[in-house]
Amino acid sequence: MRGRSVVVEDGRIAAVEADRDARDASTIDLGGLTLLPGLFNCHTHLCLSGQADPARVLAEETYGATVIRAVLRARQTVEAGVTTIRDLGGRDYAEIAVRNAVSAGLVPGPRILAAGRGVCMTGGHGWQMMARQADGADEVRKAVREQLRAGADVIKLLATGGVMTPGVDPSSPQLTLEELRAGIDEAHKARRRAAAHAQAEDGIAFCVEAGIDTIEHGIFLTEPLAARMAAQGTALVATLVAPHAIVEGGVAAGIPEFAVKKSAVVRARHLESFRMAMRAGVRIAAGTDAGTPLNPHGSILPELTLMAGAGMSPLEVIRSATSVAAAVSGLEHETGRIAAGLAADLLVVEGDPSESLKALDAVRMVVAAGRTVVNRL
Repeated sequence: MRGRSVVVEDGRIAAVEADRDARDASTIDLGGLTLLPGLFNCHTHLCLSGQADPARVLAEETYGATVIRAVLRARQTVEAGVTTIRDLGGRDYAEIAVRNAVSAGLVPGPRILAAGRGVCMTGGHGWQMMARQADGADEVRKAVREQLRAGADVIKLLATGGVMTPGVDPSSPQLTLEELRAGIDEAHKARRRAAAHAQAEDGIAFCVEAGIDTIEHGIFLTEPLAARMAAQGTALVATLVAPHAIVEGGVAAGIPEFAVKKSAVVRARHLESFRMAMRAGVRIAAGTDAGTPLNPHGSILPELTLMAGAGMSPLEVIRSATSVAAAVSGLEHETGRIAAGLAADLLVVEGDPSESLKALDAVRMVVAAGRTVVNRL
């Protein structure tokens, strides 16, 4: 956007106009740099460490330590240019406390849409860490209402097995169609969006039938399901980097063997599903599953690089982490673009990310909700 000025007042973009002739102390010249909207990460877990065995770390640390570390991870995230995240499962609502602290200006961090506890079946994926177990439609409704009472911005349903829970199969459905319908209905009644951890084909199908807003992971997606998602407007948050990091690190890095074996099985299928979604025209929003093994908080460049490697152009990748992610999260009227009236969530980088995504890690300035959190100009 050469020859333009972005005017920021009271934390919002007041105008985007032709370059002002008048220069004063409040004017910042970004000549030679690139200004773009702050980035989104649509799938994170602030309470998970990103170490080789984050479940063990979480089980061994005190609740107070979890809160403090979640605050530090939030700061690390915003300093990398990510100004909005969805946290899709935490520990005893620590992530909601962090959200509130950031919103109040007490600590630096991104805008946080928090899910509280995910809802899974008894013994289902996530039951040992971040989920509330529920069986039957009425119990799922109650579990969702508990998250709403706790202040959840988005509802997380664990529809299928997954990689990080021992003894469950990623290709197996878990929550039933009736249970998913109940949970999604409760979310939508409260004007919240619903996200589903959904890896198995049948589980994805149940979620789409029930009216889910986003499919998280989508590993065993099929062409017909992708076409239906595109027609309904159901979005995909693929988190390609999560199994990729596990396989690349392996048991030698200290990752539990069961997670490595399952990730090795699903990684290639995951990429295939991502390409199916692209071909079908499914909306794809960027998310990393930050906090899972060797998948740290902060930069989302590893995920964006994998998305580009799967066939997205750099501009499509950037949109998936800005305007598309904002729309998928229900924040298109608040952020995700540089336009008058939207929040001043801004990222300044050295280089042109539309030519090389690596420029996104050359952060020179970050403004989150009008507050400057990084200034290396």
